[in-house]
Order: sequence, then C-alpha cells, then structure tokens
Amino acid sequence: MKILNRYFTRQLVAIFIMLLLVLTGLAWMMQIMSMMKFLLNYGVELISFFGLTVLMVPFIISIIIPFVTFIAIIFVYNKLISDNEITVMAASGLSPRQIARPAITLAVLMTLIHLGLNLFIVPATQAQFYSTQWNLRYGLAHMKLQESAFTEITDGLVVYVDKVSGHDLSQVMLSDMRDKNSPITIFAETGKLVSTTRGLSIVMSNGSLQISGDTMTTGTFETFDMDLNVADKGGESSFRVRRIPTTTLVKSVFNSPNENQHKTILSELCSRFLGPLMNLVLAALCTLILLRSSLLRRRASFAPAAAVATMAVVMSLFMSLSNMISSLTEFVVLAGSICVILGALLFALFKK
Repeated sequence: MKILNRYFTRQLVAIFIMLLLVLTGLAWMMQIMSMMKFLLNYGVELISFFGLTVLMVPFIISIIIPFVTFIAIIFVYNKLISDNEITVMAASGLSPRQIARPAITLAVLMTLIHLGLNLFIVPATQAQFYSTQWNLRYGLAHMKLQESAFTEITDGLVVYVDKVSGHDLSQVMLSDMRDKNSPITIFAETGKLVSTTRGLSIVMSNGSLQISGDTMTTGTFETFDMDLNVADKGGESSFRVRRIPTTTLVKSVFNSPNENQHKTILSELCSRFLGPLMNLVLAALCTLILLRSSLLRRRASFAPAAAVATMAVVMSLFMSLSNMISSLTEFVVLAGSICVILGALLFALFKK
C-alpha cells in the first residue's frame, strides 16, 4: 500500500507543480501586460516594475490553487482509470478510501498552504504592492522635474523649474488649472519637494501668487506649502480589503463605517477563511465521481465531464454566495453548509 501511495503522490505532485507554474506564469504575464501602461506613462525603472508585479504572485496563487488541485487530481485519476490501473487495484482488494487517500492528502496540504497565504502572506504583499505602486506613481521617487522645462504633473497642473538639485528647486513657476473657476499661478525663488500622507507637496519660499476668478487676487509670501493632491493615499477611494491584515479585518466587521464596506469585509473574510476549504470540496467531488463511476463498473467516459461541470457549478455558487453575504449570521450559515457538504462527500467517498 505504501508503494501505491508513493506512486499516486509522485504523479499528483508532479502534475500539480507543473500546472501551478504554468498557470501562475500565464496569469503573471497577463498582469505585466495590463500594467504596461503604468510602466510607459510614469517612467518607472524596469527592475522596479518587475518587483512590483512579483508582489501580485501570492495573490494569483491563492486564486488558482483550488483549480490546480482539481485539475491535477482529475488528470492523474482519469489516466489511471483509462489504463485500467484503478480497476486492477480495486480487484486486488483496495477500497475507494485507500485509492482516494493520496488525493485527499494533497487537498489537505493545499488547504493549509492556501489558508496561510490568505491569512498572512497575501494581505502583506498586497499592502506592499499598493504602497509601492503609489510611491512609483506619485511619490518622490517618481517625481523627476526637468530643468528649464515645463513638467505636467497631472491634468491641469504644470510646474516650471530653472534648476533642480535632488528635491531642492530654484526659480519655480506653478500653474494650477484643476479648478477652472479659480486658477492659481505661483512664482517662487526656491522650492522643495516633500512627501505627505496625501501625496506630494511643494514648499516654496519668497514668491508671489495670483488667483483668478470673479475677482483677481494677488499677494506675496515668505513660505507657501502647495499640496499637489495628485492622489489621495488614505481616502475612501483607496479602500481595498485585500491589503488589510486579517486581525484588523475581523475587528472591522463590528465597526465598519457603512453597509457597503461591511459587505465587502464579509466577502473578503469568506474568501480568506472559507476559500481554502474548496480545495477539499473539489478534491472530494472529483475523486468521488471518478472512482464511483469506475469501481461500480459503469461507463466512465462521462465522469471527467461530469466532474468538471460539477466543479464549475460549485465554484460559481461559492463565489456568488460569498459576494452576497451581508451579516455574520449568513457567514456562519455558509461556513456550516460548506462543512456539512464536505463531510457528506468524504463519508460517501470513504464508505465501503
């Protein structure tokens, strides 16, 4: 039996690793292609760009793990059924439980890995991804003002600098046309780029400003701090639950500011805590359909198609219900339902 377990496990692991690498690589390449505009528009260095896209890999893996587990199991077991190896094993006295054990063991291992990814690694890497992306777009690392040239920082905001020394500027002219009703023009002898929680600011010294509108306002200043507001780093628009640590996310269920965020948080908790269980559910479904159709001596040609169709239905239901969760009670009901279904599948698979 140990020899057979090693035989099954070796094939499952080999197929799983190959599929994981291929699908992760394809998804990563798609992510790179989708972010090419970011690379070209913001002048990001190639190494920084690839470092940014690598931070998406743990999230990609957390999405595809259940599907890779399912495909590996259906590929290996269907091949063994087609070669009549399963039939020979059953004829030699092996039960469905013994034959299915390597697949369920792989699914348990992937469930634990998936849970670790969802609870710890993905939130940390997603937080780093959004922070790095923001800094590359709007931070000091991105801001490269050219000497004796007009630089358009964002739509309606243009800066002219005579000389640049690091983040220190001299002979600055700033034109802010973002508010059409009151455009601002500022001249200053010196300036300095600084980073704030909201983005970039230019602290200018010894200058004058002119505000146009219904009335013209002019004045001089010794020091003037101009918030460029090219992006809001901490505002409502940047609320992304994937980057929030799990402990903070659990606490925020009880004090979320509005109903939409409450539903978003519950949906994310479903993905983090219940998503890994789908590895076991899909593995049990796949082995149950394949082995029962084979060992009961029925035609097994329909079994792979039936398993794939069932997988599609189950995952669609899970994702739909996860997005519809609006209360902790519904979350508990969904979790309990998944556990009951998983228990029923394992009982049907392991009974003699």
